[in-house]
Amino acid sequence: MTFAEVVIPLPLPRTYTYSVPEEFEEGVVPGVRVEVSFGRQKRYAGMVKSVTGTKPEGFVPKPVLNVLDGEPVLHPPQLELWSWVSEYYLCTEGEVMAAALPAHFKLNSETLLLFNEEFGDDFSGLDDDEYLVAEGLQLRRQLKLEEVQDILDSMQVYPVVKRLIEKRVCLAMETLKDGYTPKRKSFVRLHPDYASEQRLEALLNGWGERAPKQLELLLAYLQLRRAGPEVEQSELLKKSGATAAQLKSLADKNILLTERLAVDRIPRLPCQVDIDFTLTEGQRQALDGVRAALEQKSVCLLHGVTSSGKTQVYVHLIAEAIAQGRQVLYLLPEIALTAQVIRRLQRHFGGHIGVYHSKFNPNERVEIWNRVRTGETKVVLGARSSLFMPFHDLGLVIVDEEQDASYKQQDPAPRYNARDAAIYYASRVGAKVVLGSATPSLETYHNAVAGRYGRVELNERFGGLPMPAIELADTRVEGRRGPRVILSEPLRQAMEKALSEHRQVILFQNRRGYAPYLTCGTCHQIPHCEHCDVTLTYHKLNHRLQCHYCGATYPRPLACVACGSAKWEERNFGTERIEEEMLAAFPSARVARMDVDSIRGKTAHDALIHAFEKRELDILVGTQMVVKGLDFDHVGLVGVLDADGLLGFADFRVNERAFQLMEQVSGRAGRKGSQGRVVVQTSQPGHPVLQFVTAHDYKGFYSFESEARRRFGYPPFSRIIKVVFKHKDKSRSENAAGLVVGNLSRDLGRYIVGPAEPVVGRIRQLYHIEFILKLPREAGIHAKARHLLRQQQLVLQNDRVMRSVVLQFDADPM
Repeated sequence: MTFAEVVIPLPLPRTYTYSVPEEFEEGVVPGVRVEVSFGRQKRYAGMVKSVTGTKPEGFVPKPVLNVLDGEPVLHPPQLELWSWVSEYYLCTEGEVMAAALPAHFKLNSETLLLFNEEFGDDFSGLDDDEYLVAEGLQLRRQLKLEEVQDILDSMQVYPVVKRLIEKRVCLAMETLKDGYTPKRKSFVRLHPDYASEQRLEALLNGWGERAPKQLELLLAYLQLRRAGPEVEQSELLKKSGATAAQLKSLADKNILLTERLAVDRIPRLPCQVDIDFTLTEGQRQALDGVRAALEQKSVCLLHGVTSSGKTQVYVHLIAEAIAQGRQVLYLLPEIALTAQVIRRLQRHFGGHIGVYHSKFNPNERVEIWNRVRTGETKVVLGARSSLFMPFHDLGLVIVDEEQDASYKQQDPAPRYNARDAAIYYASRVGAKVVLGSATPSLETYHNAVAGRYGRVELNERFGGLPMPAIELADTRVEGRRGPRVILSEPLRQAMEKALSEHRQVILFQNRRGYAPYLTCGTCHQIPHCEHCDVTLTYHKLNHRLQCHYCGATYPRPLACVACGSAKWEERNFGTERIEEEMLAAFPSARVARMDVDSIRGKTAHDALIHAFEKRELDILVGTQMVVKGLDFDHVGLVGVLDADGLLGFADFRVNERAFQLMEQVSGRAGRKGSQGRVVVQTSQPGHPVLQFVTAHDYKGFYSFESEARRRFGYPPFSRIIKVVFKHKDKSRSENAAGLVVGNLSRDLGRYIVGPAEPVVGRIRQLYHIEFILKLPREAGIHAKARHLLRQQQLVLQNDRVMRSVVLQFDADPM
């Protein structure tokens, strides 16, 4: 007998073994989904990980109930990737499966009511509601719960269903509902009787004066058919001005036929490779350097300054991979970056490009998935989840803006870094990896300097343009003049100059909303979230306070709860207030805002980018969304409104992130035409990070920061695992953390830092306590630490008091 090891999309500690009935043996292979029962009644679509002839010991496995796929939806390397992500990032394979597969591949368990034939047809003992449902069951033999709701015209059907089950009128079972539904359209075609030209000509010649509208409809069909083999019904009726009744008459006469066919939701473009530009000498040398590096090593860092034309180098590498018949994964850190890059790559590669990210609806994601699995789509462009696509023959991975923290999944598990996972995945399938950045992460640059990765530099901006000039505006000077203002005098003057020269302006502030917090003008009380230990951000547009951790909203208070005062002061400023003040300060300028509050819907971001590209906007205010990878020709000035906020986080990566953000946003200025200008507002102009930013000196910053990291044992000179304990009772979190730290001390004591309460100690009513393991960069120690942490997780789960504590692991936190 055959047995299958199955991954179930739940946070279960291991996979489960099921027996394979004889009729399913041919279809059950790794990478197909099977219907299995888990628990008493629940059914799930699990993924077959492996098949064996060895019977498990100690229990009798349940049978596979059904095979859901005619062929695998995954190839073996993707299953290997799932296993590695689960092991390295200390999560379960079920959690990886839930993150990796499109929603419609994770079938839903849905309750069905089945009529019990043994009950018979005597419904006299039932009340009115029970009688209606029983009658429906007798007629239909089975009903879904939603159909019972329709019968009773009520959402509260569970008591009725419970009584019917107790009276044995029906039985309840769990079935699986496939969420994917192909999109169908109505098409019109000519009846086979008129396939020959002679029969068709005879029909038209003998038409006479009867039914002129039907004749117009037929002629319109013949005209549309010349443009392509498929004629849509809606397009035909629109062109001919006919009605559906007239089309039905032609169908009744067996002249035209209508049929519903499945169609693609994603438009198909012609496949092409069209490189219509010439590389500069610097780009050509970089391309040759990358090729040479990838012959020796599997990973190469392309370190190119902002606007140096790294994308053109990528285009040549992609074209070479396509020519070899291999697939390419082009990773971007956020959906926000894909709009411009999609247009560029589609211009060069047409239908070879497939786009995959969460803005697509579930049905669209399934269709893209299947095109990649069959090898039809050669280039996948997407955010981190596109790493899990079922590549048929992956040859090249490009990780653009590789330093970006958005490549790291935060919540829920798996908390993987797509860049690092892509490097592992590529090594398993024989693909090459190109990491591109103007400000590489310290880990990546350290690996390049150490010779683990190849390194190629592109130090000249495209067209020979100089790097933007960066100047610091000391906000302490502004403070002596009065209350804090958004624009310092140097930045205001620079904006007036840029606008007078018809150049565009970008203002960067890494805080959304109107005011980051309110304070009582009398007693200085600050409103806090009821569920989290954070202040509330004021959003003026909807006149409410919002918690940016849990999403809870509150009305703006009329009076202070502490002293009763109605005098509130708005402190600091977010993008919403900046937009308002720019409209007042520059009334003739066209101003827009780019943040998660203003960008809604699938196409909103792309529309805003288009408007800014076409110079329909003069000033763009935004958060990190304006920093990453956007290419605008006419931006003359960039303003960083609050550098102090970037430098003030309590995190060992604070300097690195601040340098990267300011260098990246400054790179939006002066990409074409004259030199760009950047004004950075700060109260600490002597800060060493700002000195490196003004000089565009990445290598100097790397030397400065890596020395501090080496001294204190932080990455890239160590590996970190953060362990977080969460519970609604703070003492329970503290006790659990103390228990685990005590158990680990014998083996890992010298590597443990903590436990302690983090900066934000309570989120969504759960108190957080955490510690970190600061481990040497030795695979053996890291593997041992992961094993011991797994053991401690089991210890807590088996402890009657501690099992309610949520234990969360985060390997290589960002």
